[in-house]
Amino acid sequence: MQFVKTLLASSIGLLVIQPVMAEEQDSNAISLPKMGVSADWTGASEHTGEYQVNKMNTATRLGLSAKETPQSVSVITRQLIDDFELETITDVVNLATGVSAKANDSSRFNYSARGFAINNLQIDGVPTTWESGYSAGETMTDTVLYDRVEIVRGATGLITGAGDPSAAINLVRKRADSREFDGQATLTAGSWDKYQGTVDISTPLNEAATVRGRLVGSYHDSRSYVDLLEDERQVFMGTIAADLTDQTLLNVGVSYQDHNPTSSTWGGLPVWFSDGSRTDWSRSKTTGADWTRWGSEVTNYYANLEHTFDSGAMVYAAYSKSVNEGDLRLLYLSGSPDRNTGLGMSSSPSWYDNEREQENIDIYGNIPFELFGQGHEVTLGLMHSDQDFVAKRRDALTSSAVGNFYDWDGSYPEPSWGAKRTYVTRDTKQTGLYAVTRLSLADPLKLILGSRVTDWEVTGMNWDGSMYEFEHDDEITPYAGLIYDINDTYSSYVSYTEIFQPQNLQDKNGDFLEPIEGKNYEAGIKASFMDDRLSTTLSVFRIEQDNLGQVDPDNLVPGTTNQAYDPAEGATSKGFEFEVNGALTENWNILLGWSQFKAEDANGDAVNTEHPRRTATFYTTYRIQDLTLGGGLNWESSNYTIATNPVGDQDKLKQDSFALVNLMARYQISASLQAQLNLNNVFDEEYYSQIGFYSQLAYGAPRNVTASLRYDF
Repeated sequence: MQFVKTLLASSIGLLVIQPVMAEEQDSNAISLPKMGVSADWTGASEHTGEYQVNKMNTATRLGLSAKETPQSVSVITRQLIDDFELETITDVVNLATGVSAKANDSSRFNYSARGFAINNLQIDGVPTTWESGYSAGETMTDTVLYDRVEIVRGATGLITGAGDPSAAINLVRKRADSREFDGQATLTAGSWDKYQGTVDISTPLNEAATVRGRLVGSYHDSRSYVDLLEDERQVFMGTIAADLTDQTLLNVGVSYQDHNPTSSTWGGLPVWFSDGSRTDWSRSKTTGADWTRWGSEVTNYYANLEHTFDSGAMVYAAYSKSVNEGDLRLLYLSGSPDRNTGLGMSSSPSWYDNEREQENIDIYGNIPFELFGQGHEVTLGLMHSDQDFVAKRRDALTSSAVGNFYDWDGSYPEPSWGAKRTYVTRDTKQTGLYAVTRLSLADPLKLILGSRVTDWEVTGMNWDGSMYEFEHDDEITPYAGLIYDINDTYSSYVSYTEIFQPQNLQDKNGDFLEPIEGKNYEAGIKASFMDDRLSTTLSVFRIEQDNLGQVDPDNLVPGTTNQAYDPAEGATSKGFEFEVNGALTENWNILLGWSQFKAEDANGDAVNTEHPRRTATFYTTYRIQDLTLGGGLNWESSNYTIATNPVGDQDKLKQDSFALVNLMARYQISASLQAQLNLNNVFDEEYYSQIGFYSQLAYGAPRNVTASLRYDF
C-alpha cells in the first residue's frame, strides 16, 4: 500500500496545478463549446443525440473508438437511455447486445454473457465486485447518474483483473462540463402509481467558466404489478470540475442512492404443487410480507486529476470510495403447497445487515511517440482496490405458520429478532500493474500488445465460523490484438485476451487451487459509415475456462472434513455476434444486435442454461420535424433449469422463446419543452423473469405505460 501511495504522490507531482486566472484566459474563452477541456478524453454522449461515442477506455485505456478496439464492444448512450426510459442498470443490460439479466427476486438480478456470469460493475473504469446473495442495490443502480454505459464482451483481464470471461460493464459518470448555465427538469407518471421527478443542473461557478458545478437529483415512488410491493428511490449527485490550467482538469464529486422497496420478495413462487404437478399463478402473486424490505444505501466519493502535456502525453490519477449498505428484512417461503388446500409451505425469516466498503486508486499515463516514420502510443497504469465486506445477521426467535398459500396476503407477522451477530466477513485486496501499446506496423496495420501483473489476496470468515486466507501473486494476464484497415470503411481484427478468477478450494495436500483462467479468442470485421456516426461489427469467438475445481472423490483436505478438489478443464463457449449501432440518416438512429453461443463443460453438458443462447435486439427512432417515433424489440431463445420436483422426479423448468415489443413517441412542444410517451410490452407477453432459482419462478412485467414532460433551461 505504501508503494501505491508513493506512486500516486509522484504522479500528481508531475502535474501543474496553478489555476488559470480569468485575465489569463483567451478573449474567446466564454464562447467555447459546452464541453470542458476533458471532452476529447471522455467521449461524452450527452447533448449529441447519438447512439454511439467517438472513443472508449473500458477495454484497453488507449481511448480507442469502437472500430479501433479488437473486441466486441457496445455503448448505450444517454440518448438511448432517455429514448426508452432505461431507469436502472438492469434495464440497460436487457437492451444491450450479447448480455442478459435474470431476476432472483424483486430486488436482485444476475447478469451473464457468452455463457459466463458477470460478477462486477465498473464505475469510471474501476471494478467493484459483489455477491448476489448479499446484494445491496448494485443491480438497481439508477442511470440518472451516468452519461453512458460501455460494455466489452469476452475476457477483460487487462483492466478488470480478477473475474469471469463474460463481459465488463462500465458505468461512466456525468461530468460538470457545461460552460454555461444548462439543465433540465423532468416529471414522469406511469402504470402502478409510478411518479418520478428529476432535476439536472450544470452551471459555471466563475466568470471565466474555469470552475463548473453540476447537481443531479431524482425521486421515484411507485407500486408494482406484484401485490403489496412498493418502491422508493432517491438519488443525488454533486460534482465540480476545475480547469487548473488550460491542460489540467480536476473533477471531484459525491453521489448517493437510497433504495427503499417494501414488501420485497426473497426468491420466487413455488413451481410445483405437492403432487409434482405444475403451478399456474397470477403475475401479481407475491411471497412478500408487509414488513419485508430489501433496502440499500450506496454512497460514492471520487476525485480525479487529468493533465495533457504539450507533447500530447497525458496522465490520469483518481481516488474513489464506495460504501454499499444493505438492510434486508426478508421472508423466504419454501416447499410446495397442496393443490386443493394450499397448505404445506414453510417459512424462514432472516434479517441481514450488509456493508461493503471499497477504496480504489487508479493511475495511468499515455505517451504517443514516433518510430520508423509511424505514430505509436503506450499506456502504463496501476490500479489498487481494497474491499471490506461484512454481513451481520439476526435470527428469528419466533415464527408463524404460512397457512393456505392461496390466501396469502402478506399479513404474516414479523418475528421477534435475536441479537445481531457477525455472519460473514471478507477483505479483498487487488493490485494490478499493466502496460499496453498500440504500434503502427504499417499505415493500415495496427498491433496492440499488453500485459497485467496482479497481486490478489483475501481473508475472511465463512457463515459456519471457519476462517480462510489465501493469495495469488504475480498473476500475469496478457492482451493482444491485430487490426487491419481494409479501406476507409472496413477493418478486420483478431485478438487474444485473458482473465483469472481466484477460487476458495483446496486440494488433497491442503493447497489452494490456482485461479480459474479464462481465455478469449476473437476475430471480426468492423465498419464505419456516415462520417463515423454508424458502426457495424461481426465477430466470432471462442472462450476456454481452465483450472476449474472439480471434486476429488477419494480425498478430504488434510485435518478437516472438507471435500478436496482437483483443477480440471472447465467450460468452453463459442459463437458469434452482430451489431449495427448509430445513425442511418440525420434523423434516424438504430441499434440492432444478435448474439448466439454454445457453452458446455468439460463433459459436454450445457452450462448456465438459465440464460438464453440466442438473443436479438432492435431499437430505432426516427425524427420528423418536432415528432420522434421509435420502437424496440427484445427476443430471446428458450432457457431452462433442471430440478427435482416434490415426488423425486427430474423436471425441466423451461421458458420458451419470447419477444417483448416497446414503443415510444416524443413531441417537441417548444424549444424548451418536450413530452414523451413510452409503452412497454405492447402485446402483454406473459413470461418468466426467472425460472429455477431456488427451484422457484417469477414473472416479468405486464404491459405498462410511462408519460413524461421535460423542460430544458
